[in-house]
Amino acid sequence: MIYSLTGNIIHTEPDLCVIECGGVGYACKTTMNTITSVSNMTSCTLYTYMAVREDAIDLFGFFTKDELECFKLLTSVSGVGSKYALSILSSLTPASVALAIASDDTKTFSKIKGIGAKIAQRIVMELKDKVAKGAVLDESGEVGAITAAVGDQSKAEAIAALVVLGYTQSEAAQAVAKCPPDLETDEIIKRCLRTLASGRF
Repeated sequence: MIYSLTGNIIHTEPDLCVIECGGVGYACKTTMNTITSVSNMTSCTLYTYMAVREDAIDLFGFFTKDELECFKLLTSVSGVGSKYALSILSSLTPASVALAIASDDTKTFSKIKGIGAKIAQRIVMELKDKVAKGAVLDESGEVGAITAAVGDQSKAEAIAALVVLGYTQSEAAQAVAKCPPDLETDEIIKRCLRTLASGRF
């Protein structure tokens, strides 16, 4: 198993980064986020995952360990292969993926090209426990706070109200999670509207 590759970047495409190591060019399938991160570099390290099938061996490379871990998490969902996982991670950061899962935000996933409502629901359903209990991709503790907010009645009501007002489940849950405990639903909504309007998270 190849854990990582460090070398010169000799070619890039929107979904591919070729790194030369010891005279060999390794073609790594990747995301737009990784391509953007390495766009001004002549050399870099990519964290890799090798998928071996009967008819092919694919090498995937990512600029951060979080992106690699998120890729592996997404591909563990039934019906979500590497193509869908790369598409998701080209549109969302690993933290955004974790936030969407923690807050039951299927819309964030279904907006991505190729990801239908059924796959979006499956991602949230199959990964919610892993993200919440394992604190996966949650170094800041934000996902844990959102999970707690969703489970609190007043905060859950505030999230529902904000969604009705046009915010996504992720945006609403992220704002509500930052509110102090023991506030009434109306006060939570007022605070969150000020936060969301100002764009401060």
